[in-house]
Amino acid sequence: MSTSNKNIVLLGGGAREHAMAWKLTQDGATVHVLPGNGGIPNSHPEISATDFPAVQSFCEAHGVKLIVVGPEAPLAAGVVDYFAGSDIRVFGPSRAGAVLESSKVWSKDFMRRHGVATAQSWQYRSDQLDEARAKATELDGQVVVKYDGLAAGKGVYVCSSLAEAEQALTDLQAEHTGWFSFLLEEKLTGPEISIIGITDGNRIRLLAPSQDHKQLLAGDKGPNTGGMGAYCPVPFADDNVLAAIRTDIVDPTLLGLQNEQFDFNGFLYFGVMLSPQGPKLLEYNVRLGDPEAEVLLPALESSLLELIEATLDGNLAQTTVWQRPGYYVGVVLASGGYPAAKFPTGFPITGLDKLPDNIHAFHGATRQQDGELVTSGGRVMVLVGHGQELEEAVAQVYTEVEKVKFKDAYIRTDIGQRPTPVLEGRW
Repeated sequence: MSTSNKNIVLLGGGAREHAMAWKLTQDGATVHVLPGNGGIPNSHPEISATDFPAVQSFCEAHGVKLIVVGPEAPLAAGVVDYFAGSDIRVFGPSRAGAVLESSKVWSKDFMRRHGVATAQSWQYRSDQLDEARAKATELDGQVVVKYDGLAAGKGVYVCSSLAEAEQALTDLQAEHTGWFSFLLEEKLTGPEISIIGITDGNRIRLLAPSQDHKQLLAGDKGPNTGGMGAYCPVPFADDNVLAAIRTDIVDPTLLGLQNEQFDFNGFLYFGVMLSPQGPKLLEYNVRLGDPEAEVLLPALESSLLELIEATLDGNLAQTTVWQRPGYYVGVVLASGGYPAAKFPTGFPITGLDKLPDNIHAFHGATRQQDGELVTSGGRVMVLVGHGQELEEAVAQVYTEVEKVKFKDAYIRTDIGQRPTPVLEGRW
């Protein structure tokens, strides 16, 4: 049965959640964001997204019957399981389903079991670093090192030499105390794209293909971050590319979900590399990507609320996803020093009142302090522009980014400007 009113709790507090709250509000919902941030309307910073009893009390006090989950942490902690059997519905997978993201090892085993195209990989424990070094040597350092658990988008080391592989394993050991597991994967080549859909475990409705920019510096240099910007749609992701991804990755994933011992409702993210051997799945996420959500949701003409309710009601087959024309480009304004573990925050943010109405400013790490908006973390906000051509959207957003100021603000200067790749091999 459909949600009786449009009173919603949204869990999370980043720019992705701001974009979700904006879209759901556009769809006619009243959205309470727990904890939210300094720039999201109806934020409640006193309530943690993983404090489920407090979330439940809030829902009961405000007559909320639907919870939409933004980040991975509440899903991995079992928010869906906590509310199972109550009259409050949660859009997202159960804790068992969230393991697709929260464990790289389990996820890779799922891919193998169900014939999903992916890279070769080898599993190790923290007491097997010597064996991992031997495998990295055998592969001449052309490996990807992946920490098994959640790492806020920063648990992956892409290595191009034996020295880099050695350093990655050293960093992994320094970063994680006690017992842990990790993967070594063969290093694939080719452009990456993000494919994100809404699924009930049987059917999926895909949003526009998008592309994230993970590295800190222009030209895809520097350390991995949580994402420095994104754009959609992706010009080279034509019908042939999308059909191959559907056949080799999406369809076997859906069959796998139907064969596992859990139900899956929610967003499903496919990180895909277009290798010379065809599309290969790099990872799953069980939520909207960030910063992909910040461009995908303005691009979505269909009602997100209706898609969510149709998924929960078992009516996804009767829905269609409509996209707005043109291109959307999002640029992250980050704190100086990000993505290091520590950097200064608390700097006043100015210039937002100078932005035109056609620019979205989605707040990430902001808070209110003594009546002033200040920075509170690494990725402070995402500005999103739109144009009929990609170049137009890029030019628009970079013009407007210059108006927003805070101490030591940093942006990556080439979002949406990678050279068009030539797809080789199977393509």
